[in-house]
Amino acid sequence: MADRDCAAAGAGRNSVSGGAWQAIRTAGVKFPFFRLCLETGRLIIGAQPAPVSQVSKDSIEKVLAATDIVDLISSYVPLKRAGTQFKANCPFHHEKTPSFSVSPARQTFKCFGCGKGGNAVGFVMDYENLPFVEAVRKLAARANIPLEAEVFDPQADQARRLRGRLLDLHREAAAFFHERLLKDPAAAHARDYLKGRGFGREMAANWTVGWMPDQPKGFLDWARERKFSGRELESSGLAALRNADDANSGLYVRFRDRLMFPIRNEMGDVIAFSGRQLREDPNSGKYINSPETLIFKKSNVLFALDRAKKPILREKSALLCEGQIDVIACHELGIDHAIAPLGTAFTQQHAHLLRRYTASVLLCYDADKAGIAASERAYRELVTEGLSVRMVEMPAGDDPDTFIKAHGAAAFRGLLEKAREFFDFKLGRAKVNGAFESAAERRTLAGECVGLLAAMSDAVARDHQINVVATHLQTSVAALRGAIAKALQKPQRASSVMREPEHTDEAAAEPTPLHRIVGFLCHLALTSAPAQHFLAEQFETLHEANRWLEGVPLLERILSAAPDPGSHAAVNAFIGGLAEADRMALGGDSVVLEGVSADGMQAAEDALAMLSATVLQRRDARVKADLKQPGLSRERLVELLEEAKEISGLLRGIGQRSEFDDELPASTFRPKVAPGWKAGWKKRGGE
Repeated sequence: MADRDCAAAGAGRNSVSGGAWQAIRTAGVKFPFFRLCLETGRLIIGAQPAPVSQVSKDSIEKVLAATDIVDLISSYVPLKRAGTQFKANCPFHHEKTPSFSVSPARQTFKCFGCGKGGNAVGFVMDYENLPFVEAVRKLAARANIPLEAEVFDPQADQARRLRGRLLDLHREAAAFFHERLLKDPAAAHARDYLKGRGFGREMAANWTVGWMPDQPKGFLDWARERKFSGRELESSGLAALRNADDANSGLYVRFRDRLMFPIRNEMGDVIAFSGRQLREDPNSGKYINSPETLIFKKSNVLFALDRAKKPILREKSALLCEGQIDVIACHELGIDHAIAPLGTAFTQQHAHLLRRYTASVLLCYDADKAGIAASERAYRELVTEGLSVRMVEMPAGDDPDTFIKAHGAAAFRGLLEKAREFFDFKLGRAKVNGAFESAAERRTLAGECVGLLAAMSDAVARDHQINVVATHLQTSVAALRGAIAKALQKPQRASSVMREPEHTDEAAAEPTPLHRIVGFLCHLALTSAPAQHFLAEQFETLHEANRWLEGVPLLERILSAAPDPGSHAAVNAFIGGLAEADRMALGGDSVVLEGVSADGMQAAEDALAMLSATVLQRRDARVKADLKQPGLSRERLVELLEEAKEISGLLRGIGQRSEFDDELPASTFRPKVAPGWKAGWKKRGGE
């Protein structure tokens, strides 16, 4: 094990080994520049550090003797026997093939992938991120072994005592609130609320749900009777000073007339509360949680994880819901691998905590816009930790609680079984909502997917998902890889989407995306009256093109306003009234299409023909991709074949490949001799 205490000693020290334990202790008392490293049994000669709370060597040996490392580690990660050893995927780094080995004979662990290894104390230190002494204490409590203190540290002792008192206060307060809910006549409306949500006395008992009285006197009197001080109430977060700058200003109770849901740590200790509003109050949130305290850090706690740990190992996945009521509804009907963050965003610490128990997560958030956005934020954090993510598709207007109440646990399990890969869900939903109807929307969608793909730490999984996204968006895999590579070179951009810019109005605008042909048509509509009149009559052609090419809405805006091309003032006034992104798009270099007539009217006809050809070829690519999808119904197959036949006939009329030379099979097109302008177009790559 690493000699952490030794490493903390001052520079230039010497260490010696051996000597009687008692003699060393005596030396440490007589000579303050001697101290003992309990991890190695070596005497450290050097500057006396600040006193630290330590335990005796005998106690450490008793703890290790009473701890079976296989039982210990299997309580954190699932182990499988392999001969005389046990193996698992390493909990300290992401891997597909187990390289983490536990030896019952030597009572040690070793990962041959990342190199971590040691005994039971070392495992707890690394896994729980605890200092040596705290890890020993944790194992001692687990083995019910009293520890002998070696060095007394008043500050550490005070913090330890306060922690114990806060745990006592929360445990007893939970029982007090629960009794009030069940027996207090004034809590009738709280009981009615639970009944209205389909929960009865049994659920309240299972989860120790309680009620904080509206009048704080009853709670404060109870705390006084139980010998809890005002300072302890303040440190717990259940109460706070009326004036933070005046210790004598008195206390006010943070929760009043609320249902109280205990929040527990991984070990099942009550460490905080979540209070649900019972009467409408616009000045207070529907749910409020305890503030962070010595024993409660929101980003390190997942609601119901203490109950869900073993079920998660059994199911080999965790069901991540949005709220506590959803989790309770799941558990009450046997879906016991459900957990939730505590009214705050899902964090990287949450994902790291979850990775101890599973490599797979089912996201089950509300189907509204806010729920989808929250699920994407959670996805980023989960895949950063190497976890795989599938999405449970909830019907519009439902959450797990309402769905289970309406349709039952079996129907909800059916939704879980049909959970889809994240990008299949995201892009399938986007298609249904019409986000594929315009090229600009598809471009935006592609940008979102690039950011999400770049967040993935598992390169193999990312490779697979790149192919999924490329198929959905009908873009090339090479283009996606290039965009992801750029995103990975600028990791700050991925995180920037998670926070609001400090000065949104000062953020640099990006030009509206304009396909080259559409940009040329915009130029014609602003410089040639005949071209403008001609294009204004092509509504159906432009409407169809909007699904496939970027910038068509801007062209339609020009044609709708119809500024006089002969008047620079009229054109400039029109452009000045556009959004900045549109102005930037029109203010770029003039677009020239090789082989197109200089005459405005003829140029418009030629460019419109190019636009129609490009749209046809993109339609053709989409149909061929859809035909490759597995599980097509007979009706859908016939529909696609008919569309393919129609497009094939139209393509024969133009006989020219366009923008997909490097992406589509040669069988997609049947080239033939083309007119002059088309030959020129081909030389420029189809644009």
